[in-house]
This record gives sequence, structure tokens and C-alpha cells, in this order.
Amino acid sequence: MLRSLHMKLVMIMVLLILSLMTVVGAFLINSVMVFYLEDFYTQMSDVFSREALASDLSTAAEGEEDGAQAILKILEAYSGELGLDGRSRTLYILDGSTGAYLAGTDEKNGKDLDYNSANLTRALVNGEDGSSANLAADYMDVALRLDRGSESFVIYILDNKTTVNSLINQIFVLILEALVFGLVISILLSFLLSKTMVIPIQRLTEGAMRVAEGDFSRRIEVASQDEIGVLTDTFNDMARQLRDTLRQVEKERNKLDTLFLHMTDGVVAFSQEGEIIHANPAASVMLGRNIGPDTSYEELFGALAPLESAMEAPDHLEEECRVGERYLQLLMAPFDRNSQGGVLVVLHDVTEQRKNQEMQREFVANVSHELRTPLTNIRSYAETLSDNAGDLPAATEKKFLGVILNESDRMTHIVQDLLTLSRFDSGRDDLKLARFSFSAAVQDLYNAVYMEAQRHSHTLTLEMPQQLPQVTADRERIVQVMMNVVSNSIKYTPDGGHITISAGQQGDRVWMQVDDDGIGIPAADRPRIFERFYRVDKARSRQSGGTGLGLSIAKEIVDRHQGVLTLEDRPGPGLSVRMELKIEGPDHV
Repeated sequence: MLRSLHMKLVMIMVLLILSLMTVVGAFLINSVMVFYLEDFYTQMSDVFSREALASDLSTAAEGEEDGAQAILKILEAYSGELGLDGRSRTLYILDGSTGAYLAGTDEKNGKDLDYNSANLTRALVNGEDGSSANLAADYMDVALRLDRGSESFVIYILDNKTTVNSLINQIFVLILEALVFGLVISILLSFLLSKTMVIPIQRLTEGAMRVAEGDFSRRIEVASQDEIGVLTDTFNDMARQLRDTLRQVEKERNKLDTLFLHMTDGVVAFSQEGEIIHANPAASVMLGRNIGPDTSYEELFGALAPLESAMEAPDHLEEECRVGERYLQLLMAPFDRNSQGGVLVVLHDVTEQRKNQEMQREFVANVSHELRTPLTNIRSYAETLSDNAGDLPAATEKKFLGVILNESDRMTHIVQDLLTLSRFDSGRDDLKLARFSFSAAVQDLYNAVYMEAQRHSHTLTLEMPQQLPQVTADRERIVQVMMNVVSNSIKYTPDGGHITISAGQQGDRVWMQVDDDGIGIPAADRPRIFERFYRVDKARSRQSGGTGLGLSIAKEIVDRHQGVLTLEDRPGPGLSVRMELKIEGPDHV
């Protein structure tokens, strides 16, 4: 029954009337209660605040024997103003010390008073006037502390709210009558109102059915200017927009086809029978074969994952295969799962990632090897010294200890270089940029390595203009690069060789170049010369004390300065290493 729009509207109106009358009734009843409470306490306050009454109550007559009766007589004179009627509102005179009933207008109930009243307790226990209102209580009361001569009394006026409750009952009956009348009227009006709403909605329903069948040409007549009329007009606009949207969807489909055609990742879609639905050119390139209408899922990917497994995957399947020199990552995901639409296979070329992973594994292996070799030597010589303590000649012991110290220094250099590279990789090694003289730095480098070159009988030459501009860079790091490059030339140039350090300016850059006639680097090894732990001649590098990290660190430092560190081609034997730096420093500063 409630599925009908008629009945829903009727129920809405009925619930609305019920809610409204409930709120109004509660408000009226609460207002009456609040009014009577405020009137009661205002009335008490007005009467007892009079100076004449206060004086009469507190002043005992000469020879007075019963103060309670005297107070009662005084208050009876004000009974009309206090509203004392002997039925709902009564007066009690109580002993101020014990709370015992002494006199009043209701002697019967006065001896059985309920002393749980907060106002009465405040007057008897605390010696204060009690005149606080309590809306939830079924009574109103006020308790006034009074000292008369040497005696203390409590004037207690109690109202059981008979009048208030009677009025509330009358209001409740009126509310019920109004509620019944309002419900009858609301039901009749809701039936009439629903008729005017349902007929246009039925027209909208018929129009929606035609749109669902693909008929966008017919418009629904707008019979009114109310919300239903606006809805009808909106529906007509929606039908027109839906027609335009379908045309736009067709255009977007064409765009999507174009995207699939030119995207770098391969995409192949199969039906639930494993037949080709769509394949872009990138997929054919990655798989190294032509994908035609007759190509099946089994031919392409059956060896990696059965079609049923891909169709039943909760999310997607990930597989990897190698086609020639390519490493391909395959993501197989079902589409239109409810209707068993098929499987979409996305091919991603991860060749570079695999190469990087291989380089990482090689790096770890190199680190292990580089650390294991000196550790083995240290252990071997230390064991020999330990096993033959006191038996070896002093010269032999000194030689063994020298080997241990050299191997320890080598390990220290390796660890320091690794820490430096780690700081570079994590971005924690910030450059300390400052302006300094580039020519002075090159001159200092020349002076620092001159004696080392002399020990190897090298001819060291410096070619540099008188003055080069100041540059913005980390001087310590740049000198480290210079020292590394020149040290390599000294190490790998046979004794008696020639080494030339040159510097200059080219546009907005300064440069330094080191040329030698040493052993050089074969062309096949040059692309990898800046890789970590890569050595051309591993045996010779270790003999010279190298770690295989110097050029890697130098390349990282120069790159962070947005400079260039390259190996230059040159005629004849030897090697040329060139470093270029921006005069104004890196752009990120």
C-alpha cells in the first residue's frame, strides 16, 4: 500500500500534523508550568519584601507566649495576597531548630510534612531562605527563615499544583480535539493534492520509458509552472543532453582508440573465449610479432597464465616474461566481470628497471668483495702474528703490522666513500655554496700534488690564464673532485710520464682539464667508468690503493653542481678528463 505515491503523501501529511501538534502541545504545557512557577515566586517575593510585614513578623509583642500563633495571625491577614486557600496552597509555621510543626492552615498534613524539599532543607539546615523553582516537581514551595525575639521559625508555604494540573488537563483535551480535526483535514487535502502531482509524474514515467527505448525526439508537455513543471522541463532538457552525450561518447571512443594506437604500453583485450578484441601497435612491437584477428590468448600468453585463471582473478594477475632483449611485465585483469566480458592484458617494458636491479646486485657484490679482501688479509697476518708471537724477526713483524695498517686504511677509505655516496643518494649532504677564486683553487691543487708527481718522476705542467672569475660552489667538494682526477692520472701514468693541468673560461662556465700519457681507458669501458666499484684493471687498481668509488663520487659532486664531468677523446695514449662548472652556481640555490 505504501508503494503508492498517494499513500506516501497522506502519511507525510499525517506525520507532519502529529509532529506539529506534539511540539505545540509540549510548548503550551511547558509555558503554563513556567508561568505558574514564576507567578508563585513573584507573588511570594512581593509580599514578604514589604517592610511593614517584615517588621511585624520579626518583632515579638510584649508578653507574647506563642510566637508561632502570632506569626500565623499576621500572615492570615495577608492570606488573599499569598493565595492561601486551605486546599491547594497551605501555610506551615515550623520550629527553626527542629523543624517541628507549630502552627498553620493545615494542621493534619503539617505533622506529616515531607522534609525532602530542597527549599525546606536549605532553610532548616543552612539557615537560608529557600525560594528556588523546580519545574519537574509536583509542587511549588518557599521556605523563609525568621527570627522573632529569641525564637527562630521557618515560614513554609506549599502549593500542590492542583490548579495548574487542572488547567494542563484542559489544554491536553483541546490539543487532542485539534489533532483529530487536523488529521481529518490533512487526509482530505493530501488526497486532492496528490492527484495534481501524480498525473504529471505518470507522464514523466511514460517519457522515461520512451527514452530508455532510444526515442529522444518526443517532448513531454509542460502543464504547470510549479516544481513538477520544472521537473518536466528538466526531463526534456535531459533527453536532449543525453542525445548529445551519446554523440560525445562516440567521439570519446574514437579518441580512446587513438590513445591506444599511440600509447607506449602495449594493450591487448580478449573475449571470454580468448579471441582478440583489440590490440594496439605497441603490443605487437613488444611481443615482436604481428597480432591479427586470428591470434588467440593461448598463443600469446597461455604459457604464462591460463585464460580461466585471468578471468577468475579477484583483482589482477602479474606475470613477467622475456622477449628477446626486452623484459615485459604483464598485468592481466578481467573486465565486465558480471557479464564475463573478457580479459585485458597490459604490457609494460621493465627492461631498464631490471638493468638497474642488476646493477644494484653487482654493486652489493662488489662492496662485499672489496671489504672481504682486506679483512682476509688482516685476519691472515694477525693470525700469523698471534701463532708465532715472539718467534718472528722484528722486521717481519713490522712488515706484517704495516700490511694490517694499510688494509685497515683501505677499508676505512671504502667505508668513508660509501657513506659519502649514501649521503648523496639520500639528499642529506647539502652543498656549502660560497664565492671563491677558481684560479686560486686550481693553483692550490697544483701545489698539493706537485711533490707526489715528483716522487713518480712525472713532469707536471700548469696552463691557466692569469685571472679567472670567481665561482659559486662548494669549494671543498670541487677541490675533492680536482684532487681525485689528478691523483688518478699520477697513479695510472707510468713513472716519468707527462701530466698537464689546464683551466679556463668558456661563456658562463669555467673548466679544468687534466691530460696524461698514461695507460688510458679502453673505449669499451668508458660508458661504465663512473659506475661504483667499476675498474678497468682490477688488479692494478687494488695495488694502487684505489677503492673504485673515486670517479663515482666526483661525478655525483659535479652533477649536484649542475656541471659536467667527461672523458675527452685525444690522439695517442693517455686520458683527458674535463670538468665544467657554472660561474653563478647551480639553479636550485
